[in-house]
Amino acid sequence: MKKISRYFLMATVSLSMFAQNAFAADQTGVCKLISELEPVIRTLRILAFLGAAFVLMDWAWGFIKSGEVKKEDLKDKGIGMFVGFFLLFGVGLILTFVASTGGQSYLGCVKDAFAVTKA
Repeated sequence: MKKISRYFLMATVSLSMFAQNAFAADQTGVCKLISELEPVIRTLRILAFLGAAFVLMDWAWGFIKSGEVKKEDLKDKGIGMFVGFFLLFGVGLILTFVASTGGQSYLGCVKDAFAVTKA
């Protein structure tokens, strides 16, 4: 648990230190970064959702294979598995929002789905 909290603290500190650089003067840097990293965001999103599915599948298969569920098994294994599932699922949802049109417009990247141009 100490190791995970240390990683989380390190990620939070680095995000808070470097996030203002992305949103400094205008939003063109963030928009360009999102558009260029769109294939990577899609791949990470798919892997996050697949990872969440495999975490739950492993947890369920362990109980199906043993044939019985004890309270100690739920305390020892169940909480960690659910935390891992919700972390991976949350990352997938965040990446889905960032890649969507609504997320990009929230970040200042205006996208028109049906742009009408006047000739």
